[in-house]
Amino acid sequence: MAKSATPAVELAVGEHTVRVSNPDRVYFPELGATKLDLVQYYLSVGDGIVNALRDRPCMLHRFPKGLPGGKVHQKRLPGGAPDWISTVRVYFPRYGRHADELCVQELADVIWAVQMSTVEFHPWNSRASDTESPDEWRIDLDPMPECPWLRVQRVAGVVHEILDELGAAGWPKTSGGSGLHVYVRIAPEYGFKQVRRAALAFAREVERRAPDDVTTAWWRRDRDPAQLFVDYNQNARDHTIAAAYSVRGVPAATVSTPVRWTEIDDIHPRDFTIETVPARYAELGDIQAGMDGAVFDIAPLLELADRHAIDEPVDLDES
Repeated sequence: MAKSATPAVELAVGEHTVRVSNPDRVYFPELGATKLDLVQYYLSVGDGIVNALRDRPCMLHRFPKGLPGGKVHQKRLPGGAPDWISTVRVYFPRYGRHADELCVQELADVIWAVQMSTVEFHPWNSRASDTESPDEWRIDLDPMPECPWLRVQRVAGVVHEILDELGAAGWPKTSGGSGLHVYVRIAPEYGFKQVRRAALAFAREVERRAPDDVTTAWWRRDRDPAQLFVDYNQNARDHTIAAAYSVRGVPAATVSTPVRWTEIDDIHPRDFTIETVPARYAELGDIQAGMDGAVFDIAPLLELADRHAIDEPVDLDES
């Protein structure tokens, strides 16, 4: 007789009950971490992950068989969703299609997505109320293959300096990989192309101040492999990066973790995993909770782009 599957677990999450099937399925073999361990991690950072995802279209990175079984990039909400799961319809003009994407409103939405084998959450930088007007400017410090972490830390200091000069509050987090992300809340008064152009103007200023460390060259073949690329195109429509508190689908189960500016010189992205972040969160809470109250107008960056005749060098949607 075949061995029976591990019984499902039912969890009360807010006003809802989420049934977690195959709770002992190993998702991260190197750690022995299971699907239920992943669920418990997301419960431990509940307010933080909901704040990072709330009201945003969200692409899911699913691993139905755990990491060894490979990743599924899913824009559309997986089938079988309960009627209390919220979605938002977005249009993809390149393909002439619509998709109803997950739009998190509460923690039960997140836990249901984990039940459906989601490991990573990748939200848009706009909200369901107006998906065409971003309210989040994302600064992606993306190290090239030979770029040391020390260089990322050094460039983060330059980014912080320029943001201070602009009067913009930046909220850094580890990427969960080898880089850093910095988010700035902005007024949803501009389209994606304007926000991306403002992001490019900012990136060029970072490059001007740290030319030995930074590149803004779009084509990978034109970049020094030891430099750090400031990836302004993460502000393009339908481009997404892992949310704050999202686990990454890598063997170490690293987490894209909010950090304070004063911590950056003393941390490494590998410090933050599903095993270490819950205790940090219990101590500090969501250190990005104040982001919505610190709105920046990107007009000065658009003026900078005008002064330096900065425009998009290629059709990035086709590159």
